[in-house]
Amino acid sequence: MKKKFQKFLPRIVGAQINSLHLLNKRKAANKAYQIFCTPRRGRVQERQKDFLEKAKDQIVNAEGLDLQTYSWPGNGKTILLIHGWESNTNRWQSLVDRLQAQNYNIVAFDAPAHGYSQGSILHIPLYSKCLQVMINHFAPHYLIGHSIGGMTTIYNQYCNANQEIEKLVVLGPPSELTQIMGDYQQILRLKPQVMQSLEALFNERLGYYFTDFSIAKFSKEINKKGLLIHDKFDKIAPITASEAIAQNWQDAILFKTEGAGHSLYHDKIDRKIIEFLN
Repeated sequence: MKKKFQKFLPRIVGAQINSLHLLNKRKAANKAYQIFCTPRRGRVQERQKDFLEKAKDQIVNAEGLDLQTYSWPGNGKTILLIHGWESNTNRWQSLVDRLQAQNYNIVAFDAPAHGYSQGSILHIPLYSKCLQVMINHFAPHYLIGHSIGGMTTIYNQYCNANQEIEKLVVLGPPSELTQIMGDYQQILRLKPQVMQSLEALFNERLGYYFTDFSIAKFSKEINKKGLLIHDKFDKIAPITASEAIAQNWQDAILFKTEGAGHSLYHDKIDRKIIEFLN
């Protein structure tokens, strides 16, 4: 019974938003916006505490939020890790072990509303502003981002053109906001009129219409060396996203995997990243 309810819950919520839109377009759009930007998971789980607690570093404030940072000191160049949606810094555990063996200086942080960090919502412009605070604070040479962390990595470089950044590694990124919002509309079964109101709200708050926000388009302006890694059978973010990004990013390499899924946990992927950074 519980599973059936969870299955139909998005449709129930969508029906409520559709009905609310008939009475108050603004409230309906705001509700759809809040649901879209609110992660359901990503806080620290009991099994993750041991790894994270040992590496806890200072709290850094960004956009009025106290964000938890982590540090694995080394004598080499500094790497900053940027995790994805409904995740946290724990997702980097296996890669951190291998980077430590190479004596890199490694830092990471939990995004707003994730891990041990404050906040209740997350979207890429907010994540990018927080990332820029971390870049200014830690002065990394390399950035490694997964999923929307990868999107944020590219978007941030597009917005800020950080000269000190030497290389970017981007794992399994989506690209087009239009596709993401199309999926969102389908899951909640939102009416086109609701999506129009939601798009207007996005533009008002974030400065973008859906069609304007394209990581592939932003990649045209990136002049850093990049490594894109994407699984051919990724069911969360189709590989066509990285293919489009690679086509526009002049100095990027696209490494395709088979069977690693969206999470991209695999020894050969870690080795490929280290090979690229070295």
